[in-house]
Amino acid sequence: MKILTPKQTRELDQFTIDHEPIASIDLMERAAQKCMDWIISNIDASSYYIFCGTGNNGGDGLAITRMLDPFPYNKKAFLIHFSDKLSKDAKLNYKHLKKTDAACLSQIDFLEDIDFNQIEPDAIIIDAIFGSGLNRPVEGLAKLVIEKINELPNKVISIDIPSGLMAEYDESYAGSPAIIKADITLTFQTPKLSFLLPENSQFVGHWHVLDIGLLAEYIEEQKETHVLVEKDYITSIYKHRLQHSHKGNYGHALLIAGCYGKMGAAILASKGCLKAGVGLLTVHVPHWGYNIIQSSVPEAMASIDRSEMIFTEFPELNGFNAIAIGPGLNKKKNSVVAFENMLSKIEHHSLVVDADGLNILSENKHLLNKLPQQTILTPHPKEFERLAGSWKNDMHRLKILKDFCQQYQVITVLKGAYTVTCMPDGRCYFNTTGNPGMATAGSGDVLTGIILALLAQNYPPDKAATLAVYLHGKAGDKALLQESKESLIASDIIRNLGNAFKSLN
Repeated sequence: MKILTPKQTRELDQFTIDHEPIASIDLMERAAQKCMDWIISNIDASSYYIFCGTGNNGGDGLAITRMLDPFPYNKKAFLIHFSDKLSKDAKLNYKHLKKTDAACLSQIDFLEDIDFNQIEPDAIIIDAIFGSGLNRPVEGLAKLVIEKINELPNKVISIDIPSGLMAEYDESYAGSPAIIKADITLTFQTPKLSFLLPENSQFVGHWHVLDIGLLAEYIEEQKETHVLVEKDYITSIYKHRLQHSHKGNYGHALLIAGCYGKMGAAILASKGCLKAGVGLLTVHVPHWGYNIIQSSVPEAMASIDRSEMIFTEFPELNGFNAIAIGPGLNKKKNSVVAFENMLSKIEHHSLVVDADGLNILSENKHLLNKLPQQTILTPHPKEFERLAGSWKNDMHRLKILKDFCQQYQVITVLKGAYTVTCMPDGRCYFNTTGNPGMATAGSGDVLTGIILALLAQNYPPDKAATLAVYLHGKAGDKALLQESKESLIASDIIRNLGNAFKSLN
């Protein structure tokens, strides 16, 4: 699902109006009806308080208020009069509501015009003050109303986007306390980019995309810049196994991992790789880790470093289809030298760098220029900060991520909720699977193993990264059916990888 900019969203509305064709007021009616249908199907409440702005978002709110008429709900709509300019369609809905139920409608010129104490704690507040076209922080009366709503204990449903939140903003945006803290956001046709950024989760709550019939032809023509990864796309790139095949068809992977005290990372990455379907796996470990890896992962072959404790050398690379380095590795000088030497030997191999491999890169930045094109890096936010520098907000971080991937021609998997996989051309794929229980030690090592397995099976690096992130999250979701968010551990993700793959069939 493509994520559109506010400008593209306006153009999509107009394209639909021109080519369906449909009048703009009827398109607003359709959107309001979709919201109404969702609310009636999912919310149990006896009272609704609808806060409406003077633009088209307010028009949606006024239409929803009118649609509540046939139901036995108490309702009250407030038109927040922060501008004398009502949009054309908002004005039509205002006149319609005033004609059909004037008693439920109040125009608000001052904060004192609303008695917030009269709003029952179990009533639902519907926020329709500002839509996705907002491009500056909220001020004046609207700001005061938003701040007051946020003080209330009521559940809040935002229409299109929480009022005060921008669909997109630049690196200079300092944020604003005047943003509705919604419990639920009902948005139209495609999600907003700001929904996927960590700092906005407190405002967006649980969001749902409502299909209001905007024409797909326009969306298909738009450049693929920000994408929400859904199952249909994943199944389209997933390779089904042939009946007549053998382990040689599924690649030979090399994993360089582990040091004294951190062999667990090597084990988790190895098991993740094997459970993701690699044909053969060789794990290069320090001499001290030989017995551990052979007894813990009998399906893997072992390559033994001459060092007892750390990584100082690597095997001949020609026999491998893909290489991963980093889980539990360490950052000793000899390991840095071995890593640099390995980069000079890599030719046709796909490469994944994680954990201490990333830390080595951040402390020896000249090595970034030696990475093969389309190398996959898998940092969590702190590791990425060490690699690329700090940011002012999450939108700024996204810009830094794109610039970093374009500069070094790498693929970066920035881990977190809605893990974003950024390509060398700046395209960003936001993942839709996973849960907070996966924020646990070793989870990233498992992901590295999955990516390595898919690369060895000859998936292109962009598709290997995107598919691996989806499967990793799906396995975590399957694990959560038996575990709690607190009790879920990395081994649970490995155990559920089979179920994750089955979900694609």
